[in-house]
Amino acid sequence: MLELKDICFSRDGKKILDHINLKLSTEKFYVITGPNGSGKSTLAKIIMGIEKPDKGSIFLNGEDITEKPIDERAKLGIGFAFQQPVQFKGITVYDLLKLSTNKDLTKQEACNILSKVGLCAMEYVDREVNKSLSGGELKRIEIATVMARKPYLAIFDEPEAGIDLWSFQNLTEVFKEIAKTSLGTTLVISHQERILNIADEIILLNQGTIQKIGPKEEVFDHIFMPKKCCKEVATCE
Repeated sequence: MLELKDICFSRDGKKILDHINLKLSTEKFYVITGPNGSGKSTLAKIIMGIEKPDKGSIFLNGEDITEKPIDERAKLGIGFAFQQPVQFKGITVYDLLKLSTNKDLTKQEACNILSKVGLCAMEYVDREVNKSLSGGELKRIEIATVMARKPYLAIFDEPEAGIDLWSFQNLTEVFKEIAKTSLGTTLVISHQERILNIADEIILLNQGTIQKIGPKEEVFDHIFMPKKCCKEVATCE
């Protein structure tokens, strides 16, 4: 279980997160949503250790990880997929998957992982992770690296950002599979209704505070309520 206690964070004198208290259970699929600038990605980065809170504590399975750096959090089982996937000149998809799992992965095992994210494995396993890949391909490869690690907590920051509709539809199917099969906790930052529909629970952020937590039946009215602060949350037609 992940627990955040009284998390506060400011930047350039502006309060981004204001006394966040949150518990995430194992084997659940969570989606954090809210208007632009509500603190969603910042909260994800604080959990991973990319940003450090001004105040508050973070506990993973009862252990205080507030001061632990990114690499130590990764060793404890936290995986993170960036909004803009990192490119690695000279590194193949196969190399990247081996680095992610930290073991001597066979090419067949790598192909099996790529197939789970909807990529024709033999066409991608030896390709370089560079600009020759589309945004959707890079997203799915990064998701594959997180899945390959089988982390205790997997965090995906706006996986739909910068990709076309066809790729997004495929990503939605990937997340449906993750929701069904993951033995850990999955946390996705997203505006998209199709991803919100997969969630066991939705966390609605607004102006740096948690406005509502619960299943979609309880939260959707708050998200899509007209003429309210959260009206910016988008849907995917």
